[in-house]
Amino acid sequence: MPKFVIEREIPGAGKLSPSELQAISRKSCDVLGQLGPQIQWVNSYVTDDKVYCVYIAPDETAVRRHAELGGFPANAISEVRSVIDPTTAE
Repeated sequence: MPKFVIEREIPGAGKLSPSELQAISRKSCDVLGQLGPQIQWVNSYVTDDKVYCVYIAPDETAVRRHAELGGFPANAISEVRSVIDPTTAE
């Protein structure tokens, strides 16, 4: 199943409180429950003004549907083609 990185522009994201992050996470999980098991949230990285999310989904359309239903921005969606890490150099 393809993996996607979603860039979400959320001004002030890095200043969101733990309870605000929990509410966003809960909303995402609720929407994922509606969409079924084919789309999965792996994790997200919160920076000052953006959130980068990693999802496993059948296609970009499923990722966009999650964003629409959750009211989340999805400013860029990129399919992951390869994963590398320090062991790739060996």
